[in-house]
Amino acid sequence: MEVNLLDPASFAAGQPHDQFRWLRDNDPVHRHAEPDGPGFWAVTRYEDVRRVGKEPAVFSSEPTIMIPDGDGGLEIEGHQMMLTMDPPKHSRYRKLVSPDFIPRAVHRLDERVADLATRIIDNVIERGECDLVDDIAGEMPSFVVADLLGLPLNDGRELYKLTETIHSAPESVPPGAQLGAVLQMFNYAKELQDDKRKNPGDDLSSRLLAAEVDGHSLDEIDFNLFFLLLVDAGGDTTRNLVGGGMQAFFEHPDQLALLRAVLDGRLPGAIEELLRWVSPVIYMRRTTTTDTEIAGQPIAAGDKVVMYYGSANRDERAFTEPDRFDITRSPNDHVAFGGGGPHFCLGAHLARLEIRALLRELLTRLPDVEPAGEATWLPSTFISGPKHLPVKFTPGGRAA
Repeated sequence: MEVNLLDPASFAAGQPHDQFRWLRDNDPVHRHAEPDGPGFWAVTRYEDVRRVGKEPAVFSSEPTIMIPDGDGGLEIEGHQMMLTMDPPKHSRYRKLVSPDFIPRAVHRLDERVADLATRIIDNVIERGECDLVDDIAGEMPSFVVADLLGLPLNDGRELYKLTETIHSAPESVPPGAQLGAVLQMFNYAKELQDDKRKNPGDDLSSRLLAAEVDGHSLDEIDFNLFFLLLVDAGGDTTRNLVGGGMQAFFEHPDQLALLRAVLDGRLPGAIEELLRWVSPVIYMRRTTTTDTEIAGQPIAAGDKVVMYYGSANRDERAFTEPDRFDITRSPNDHVAFGGGGPHFCLGAHLARLEIRALLRELLTRLPDVEPAGEATWLPSTFISGPKHLPVKFTPGGRAA
């Protein structure tokens, strides 16, 4: 079995489950070559992935959670993105935004998110066709993040386009495109903070600018990095889960029929199975702080260790018939949101709310939605989901 987890072609139709299966069975802590780096350990079994994520003292998020070294960690003049911090510093920064993402706060957004879902379907329902990713799945997280941060909704849509460029494999975009997208994001964040300092509102941007960590307010770079993280991470799961999830339903019409039969009752379980099945975030990297071992494999201090969530979510040791798509699966303790530990996805509750509202609106109002062409997938080894998914349906939402 040829294993290449750095080639976008391996992810051209979703997760490379044939490679992952071979690794789990034959080399679960695999030494993977890296053309422009020292190589890394690919960790592919469920229990090992969970362990690495839960031990930040041994498996550090510094200097970066991306496989490449260099500027992958976005450390700028001594500043770090929260995602690349370890406790206790990570805990102090996470506390600044976590109140907006706890279940009680997310519940207050129910009506607003439902209204956005209605608006999104309103915009396509008379057309009879659309790109399910661009026109539906990508709209919801763009609008919600814009709402949270106090931005015009259309600005959220434009910022989402930048995140696609940031996550693309470098060879799939023009030279300098990714850095340019980050700089555009930072320029927008600078203008936003200038405005919010003069005109604070009831939004997360204003609260961040008024907050302090260890007695110090966030400076311009701190805010820029927070902004990039919230916009970037805020779109990944929902956009790719809804797009990849609908593709899964098109490929498994029996499961779609099962869901439609009892939509509200089965939707929560279906969402968990979609998260396991699609696994929108492909990996996260850690760096060892000391000599250690994983599943008996010695790991030296300073080595890169990469958790592959899509592989863990198909591990036969953790799931019964993991290659069977089953919206009634229970239990379903997937690791699509990180599997616990200090970096467990902050936006998990919000993502579930967005996904539930959007899928419910889509399946209720477009009852005969079906593919109108082949899906094309993101050219990325970090994020998994369709880039485009053309669909068609009866204009006005009436079943054909």
